[in-house]
Amino acid sequence: MMSIWLHGLVRRRGGRLLATAAGVAIAVALMASLGAFFASSKATMTNRAAQGVAVDWQVAVKTAPKVAPVLRAVKAAPGTIAALPVTFADTQGMHATAGGTTQSTGPGEVLGIPAGYWNTFPKASRLLSGSRNGVLLAQQTAANLHVKPGDTIVIGRSGSRPFHAAVAGVIDLPQSDSLFQRVGAPSQSQPVAPPDNVALLPASVFAKAYAPGRIAPGVLTTQIHVKRSHALPPDPSAAFTADMAAALHLQAVTSGAGVVGDNLGATLDAARSDALYAQILFLFLGAPGALLAAALTAAVSSAGATRRRTEQALLRTRGATRAQLLRLSVIEAVLVGAIGSIVGLLAATGLGALIFGSPSLGATPGAAIAYAGTSVLVGILISVLVIVFPAFRDLRDGSRITTTGDIGRAASPRWLRYGLDFIFLGAALAVFWATSRNQFNLVLVPEGVPTISVNYWAFLGPALAWAGAALLAWRIADLLLNRGSGLVSGFLKPVAHELARTVASQMSRQRRTIARSAVLVGLALSFAISTATFNSTYRQQAEADAQLTNGADVTVTESPGTSVPPARAAALARVPGVKAVQPVQHRFAYVGTDLQDLYGISPRTITKATTLQDAYFQNATAAQSLQRLASGPNGVLVSAETVNSFQLHLGDTLRLRLQVTDSHSYRYVTFRYVGIVNEFPTAPKDSFLVTNASYVAQQTGSNAVGAFLVNTGGQNISSIGNQIQNLVGTSAKVTGLTATRGQVSSSLTSVDLTGLTKLELIFALIIVAAAGGLVTGLALNERRKSLAIATALGANSRQLRTFGLGEPTFVAILGVVTGALAGWGLSEMLVKVLTGVFDPPPAHLAVPWNYLSIVTVASLLAIALAAVFIARRAETNVHEQLREL
Repeated sequence: MMSIWLHGLVRRRGGRLLATAAGVAIAVALMASLGAFFASSKATMTNRAAQGVAVDWQVAVKTAPKVAPVLRAVKAAPGTIAALPVTFADTQGMHATAGGTTQSTGPGEVLGIPAGYWNTFPKASRLLSGSRNGVLLAQQTAANLHVKPGDTIVIGRSGSRPFHAAVAGVIDLPQSDSLFQRVGAPSQSQPVAPPDNVALLPASVFAKAYAPGRIAPGVLTTQIHVKRSHALPPDPSAAFTADMAAALHLQAVTSGAGVVGDNLGATLDAARSDALYAQILFLFLGAPGALLAAALTAAVSSAGATRRRTEQALLRTRGATRAQLLRLSVIEAVLVGAIGSIVGLLAATGLGALIFGSPSLGATPGAAIAYAGTSVLVGILISVLVIVFPAFRDLRDGSRITTTGDIGRAASPRWLRYGLDFIFLGAALAVFWATSRNQFNLVLVPEGVPTISVNYWAFLGPALAWAGAALLAWRIADLLLNRGSGLVSGFLKPVAHELARTVASQMSRQRRTIARSAVLVGLALSFAISTATFNSTYRQQAEADAQLTNGADVTVTESPGTSVPPARAAALARVPGVKAVQPVQHRFAYVGTDLQDLYGISPRTITKATTLQDAYFQNATAAQSLQRLASGPNGVLVSAETVNSFQLHLGDTLRLRLQVTDSHSYRYVTFRYVGIVNEFPTAPKDSFLVTNASYVAQQTGSNAVGAFLVNTGGQNISSIGNQIQNLVGTSAKVTGLTATRGQVSSSLTSVDLTGLTKLELIFALIIVAAAGGLVTGLALNERRKSLAIATALGANSRQLRTFGLGEPTFVAILGVVTGALAGWGLSEMLVKVLTGVFDPPPAHLAVPWNYLSIVTVASLLAIALAAVFIARRAETNVHEQLREL
């Protein structure tokens, strides 16, 4: 009996089986693909976080006699690849004579670098000129002293006479903040900035210059710089826990003589927060797609519910028991689930190879098996829910045999009377409001603590909104098709002509099926709209963050205290590919007793070189803020923190102390508070001031430039940056937007959000097309007998086509309208709830109109093609249907 049933099922209902299996395949492929991205992205986050650290550990040794035993303990620690001692000494200052003038610096640091250090830690420095084989100067120090490789400098020593050293090279120290950290000190006790003046001596030269007896006691300190194995657990949280445990173990082994400055752990600490946001994105953007695929599968299966009940009734008349019928349904579910799962896994591996460059479904074989197995279980569960459960319900209720299936009048769902849609929408707004009180902070990662937490309650808001929007769309469809049948018939008049009322009446009897199709189309469109809009907004803000940090496409930062050639801006503007150049002053000003950064700009032309978003300012747009600044020479934009601290009001007069020409004395300068600035290119995230450069130059007697913002039109940034670096030499630091993207973007961004976006949008397009065409087509296909009856009663071909056009027209219009509205609302909610992902927060959504147009057209085209195909098939098979009747 089983084999006969399966054979007949495949032969007579093969199309419906494949359609149901296709829905399962979509869900399995989406789950497996997103799971693979999630697993591999966490491993990539860990790897990139570890690879970005120049020195994994800096082990500070408290006393000189302990250096040797601590070094042995570090080398013996599991996971240590290399360990080299670096000695630090203070210098009272340096000076050099070049070009007939003598330049001097303030206090600084001198480091003793052991042999092989630069090969062991290649990311610790970047050679700008000369050679690393000898005495090296930091770029800013070389600029302050006006020296180049081959020149001689004099380094002051505490308790001894200065000594002379020949400069071999000039380097940049990309991770100077961590290099000069106070190991073991709390974050509030760390230096505000690394030292400006740094000389790095070979260990042999350092040993002679700072030999015992030649310097004052306590001048020298020693750190052991450690390169660790990066064979860490793929999950950033697990990697952080393992690294922190190893660091604590070393401190215990050395009895506290060696204190670990864990740079690797600090980087992994930040990466684990990004990993949680990746998990949040997976749930926010992946789970709705999987649920939608399951709903699509259920709709496909339920399209043949009437025929299935008829078949069950016929089998029971021939002696089949309920248990046998249930087993037949289980076999059908397993067959559909197996086919859908296999196809889904194959599709997932193909998409992985196409989008992510690897067909693997996980970062490790174990993870791949786990995600594949979970996806298959999801597929089987979906097939059981949409096939076995309805069959069990029908058998339990003892459904009557129906032959036409679509003649009885459908009843409205019971939940409509209870207002479940309004309850869900109200609850979604309540959860959204509660989440906003926590500033939408979904991820809590206490610094240095392994425990992390996620506010999963925030997921409830969008989920309830999505469900409430679906039920509300159903309510609207039911209302229009039931009580508003006159309105529907009037709307269908241009399409159905004299049959409009008949078609509307037919649709009213089938309003449950039609409403389900319209809701699915609307949900699919809302999923596509919200996913695409979120991803576009994410890319927009990642780019804004990079430009905000770097300042512009290319930024030339001048060394403090150096004299900038007057023709520098003109020379930069002549570099091929440069569109505009804008100078920016960088000074310091006292607001009361608080020392803050002050930036002098030209408000009328600053936007030629950089982009200013409205979100950078409060209570005014970017254009309005710049206009206020330009309206008076002494206008100043003040950070919100300063405005709140000093209780400022627009128009208030501020007397700030600014550095004057000699940079050692200050004078009071009067400003007028004209607006609030939250963010500004190259400025820090805390308190700062923005004012007119011309006014600052007039009041201080100096027009010294801190940086030049260079606009390249977003083209050839790296090559233009290299040309500018060759032009300015070592006197200034040149940074490009391309390099800054990788430095400031979170590890989540740097993984492959582009690939995730492509994956989600491909599935969104597939689901939209399937919901529009497959569901509508199958629903119409199940009513071929009604069309055959109409033919028997004398309906011609045009009238048959008219019967088939009403339903898809209604589904298309209602689905697109409700989908657009729900998609817009969900997009706003997603971006707000996931504010922690964005830096800076977006002022507006970035809507990918091209993609959304393609999705909408694809949905409408799928519905139209399904309607035309079914109508033609009904016409050609009308005699066969009449024989069945």
